[in-house]
Order: sequence, then structure tokens, then C-alpha cells
Amino acid sequence: MLAEFFGTALLLAIITGSGIMGESLSAGNAAIALLGNSIATGCGLYVLITLLGPMSGAHFNPVVSLMFWRTGALDTQSLFGYIAAQITGAIAGVWLTHLMFAMPLIQASTKPRHGLGIWVSELVSTLVLLSVIRLALKYAIDKVAMLVALTVTAGYWFTSSTFFSNPAVTLARSLTNTFVGISSADVLGFISAQLVAVMLICLIKDKK
Repeated sequence: MLAEFFGTALLLAIITGSGIMGESLSAGNAAIALLGNSIATGCGLYVLITLLGPMSGAHFNPVVSLMFWRTGALDTQSLFGYIAAQITGAIAGVWLTHLMFAMPLIQASTKPRHGLGIWVSELVSTLVLLSVIRLALKYAIDKVAMLVALTVTAGYWFTSSTFFSNPAVTLARSLTNTFVGISSADVLGFISAQLVAVMLICLIKDKK
């Protein structure tokens, strides 16, 4: 549980902090800001999964935990513990970043992220992420960290939603009015798409 809490907190600190730094140094060029944000996130994920994977599986994501619960790899009690640790860790990571950058601790994002294309993007993003994890565990278990990290880095660029694919990340990012924020009004659409994706993945598993 501690590995999930601190891993998710550090992941959000990396996402949020690199977004703030990228935006402040890019002189208004959003592409450069996104490039810095995506590279930092991918590098951070690689380290976190490599080091914390042996402790908790390095889920850092409620839909990943739901997938493992559905396959029987995670019991119900652990599932609720993981999700609680991930959500609280994600929020703590955002607040820690605000402190590091001398920003107001409590914020609410005003950045709109909505529309059919965005929701489809989150559905596809989450399906891609969960599929990569499943296939990597089956065929390339020694490369899981690298494959997930590279998928997320690429996902920032090939999806219109910038590859949130994580309810804990989505909720926490609504609490920062920075480059990586998402308006609270748009959180439900993102999380709904993410949950539909994990249900589809689980249905595929059941049919097999």
C-alpha cells in the first residue's frame, strides 16, 4: 500500500512538475512544453515501475488494479486498499508539486477537456495501456517497465486527450490549475471512458 501511495504521488509530482517547468521555459510554445512533459513522465514511470514493481506490482492506477482483481491476481480487500492509496497518493503528489513551485496549495483547474473525440481518445488510450500491460506480462515480462513507459510517452502525442488513462491521475489533475490540469466538470467524462475500457478488457479475458 505504501509503495502504491508513494509511487502514485511521485508520478503526479513528475507529471505536474514537468508540466509547470515545461510551460514556464517554452516561451509559449505548447509543443515544447508537451515534449518536456511527456519525456519526463516516461522516464519517471520507467524508474518507478522498475523499483516498485517487485513490491506492489507498480499499478499506480485504479483501472490497472481492477484488471488484476478481475483476473484473480488481486483480492477484493487489496483492491480497495490499492485504489485508496492511489487516489490519496495522486492528490498528495499534486500538492507537493505546488509546494515545490511556491504555488497555492489548493487549486481547481479551469482547463476544458471534453467532447466526443476526447472521450473516444481516453477509451482508446486506456485500452492500449491495459493491453500493453497484459501482453507484456505474457510475452515480455522483463520489459514491462520499458514498454509501459514508452507507451505513455507516445500516448501524449498520438491521442487528443494526452493519454490520462488513469482515474486517480484524472481526479488529481483537476486540483491543479496548471499546464496538466483538467476542469472538474470534465473529470466524469474521462473516468467513464476509462472504466468502460477496463470493462471491455475484462470481457475479452472472460470470453477467452
